Amino acid sequence: MTPDQLTAALDAMMVAAGEDPNLQPGLIEINSDEWCETLYGIEHTAKSLDEGIRHRGIKVAISSAFETRVLTRSEAGDRGEPYRDVTRAA
Repeated sequence: MTPDQLTAALDAMMVAAGEDPNLQPGLIEINSDEWCETLYGIEHTAKSLDEGIRHRGIKVAISSAFETRVLTRSEAGDRGEPYRDVTRAA
């Protein structure tokens, strides 16, 4: 996945979610190889250890065990908390 593909996936998920917050993006899982190759350059912040790395307000989890994908809030459960307003692409 490239940063542009991630942006497109997040934007599409936001449109599909409509008014249902459970269908909004809740967690971005990234395979560590993809993080190192392409996705390390996405805009991200890390305010605290509890909140972790975030992109557009969405928690980012990085592991060699993950397939790169975006989970909804209902799929992510407490792994994406605390949930914030998802920002639009710049």
